[in-house]
Amino acid sequence: MQSKLSDNELIEQTIAGNQSAYADLVKRHQRFVFTLAMRFAKNREDGEEIAQDCFVKAYRSLTAFQKQAKFSTWLYSIVYTTSMTFLRKKRLDTSSIDDQNNFLQIENHGSFDVNNAENKSRSFYLNEAIQQLLPDDAIIITLFYKGEQSLEEIAQVLGMEANTVKVKLFRARQRLKEKLERNLKDEVKELI
Repeated sequence: MQSKLSDNELIEQTIAGNQSAYADLVKRHQRFVFTLAMRFAKNREDGEEIAQDCFVKAYRSLTAFQKQAKFSTWLYSIVYTTSMTFLRKKRLDTSSIDDQNNFLQIENHGSFDVNNAENKSRSFYLNEAIQQLLPDDAIIITLFYKGEQSLEEIAQVLGMEANTVKVKLFRARQRLKEKLERNLKDEVKELI
């Protein structure tokens, strides 16, 4: 069961030696950290490796967290830098762009109903289009919409000015719209 304590309270308890407090912190943020890692990694194994590395790095650096920003913002900046480092190392290893594993999505398995199926279908097409974006575009879209981070928080994570993030978000939205239009146009052609 997840703790009702704030992130900062859990951090203080972790620093004091309470390991279960850090476990609660991980449970609270693991899904989104994994989602961000997947925006870079494009496959589950690499995404899991990045996410695990991020939580290890965060644990080792908890005493350096100064609480000037939200813990999630600080953690997401660790995800960003860890992912970029991982990608630089991985560039030597090439893989096919057409790899179907790029589009695997983790879905909650629940009872089937029409609304749930429609929402999953929308989510699938949206996630598929986001996966086709460049990593910088995908991370900005993910942080803003799924992570509900402000432009200022995203700027902290990415190490850039808020106005630059605003412009990049605008351009990323445009590219996402183009991807969705192209993907859905193909889907409509298949139905007709």
